[in-house]
Amino acid sequence: MAENGSTAVELARQLRPHVVLCDLRLGDGMDGVGVAAALRGRDDPPVLILTTYDHDSDIVRAVGAGAVGYLLKDAAPAEIVRAVAAAASGESLLSAAQTERVVATCARSEPEVEVLRLAGEGLSNPEIARALFVTEATVKTHLAHVNDKLGTGSRTAAVAAARAQDLL
Repeated sequence: MAENGSTAVELARQLRPHVVLCDLRLGDGMDGVGVAAALRGRDDPPVLILTTYDHDSDIVRAVGAGAVGYLLKDAAPAEIVRAVAAAASGESLLSAAQTERVVATCARSEPEVEVLRLAGEGLSNPEIARALFVTEATVKTHLAHVNDKLGTGSRTAAVAAARAQDLL
């Protein structure tokens, strides 16, 4: 058991498990999405996310980073065991409902909206950049475009305007 994301990656490469079962939120700045992204090599084990966070954007980020599945911690123990076995045999694991949500989220997700949503969750520009695998300059550009489109002068005002217009 690793105490943080960096250690999880290090141990996965050292111990070569069949599957890495990883929480989404970890303590050292590298979350489960970062672990999945780091373990995308041919010889790396698949990463299965097991978390309490049931947000479409988290599922999309995890799958986009290379996680083979996404389960909630309230899943039945038998379901978790099946998921680990399936991941070990090379299968991807999203429920039909999760797949539908991922497709819908990808269809409507624009980078500017995603940056604004994360800003609304209180993330800083560097945190948003890490979450979206872009540069901090790209985040600033998206926020500038959002401010122009909404006629606002700050990220706080943009988030408030977007919420008032049901854009977030």
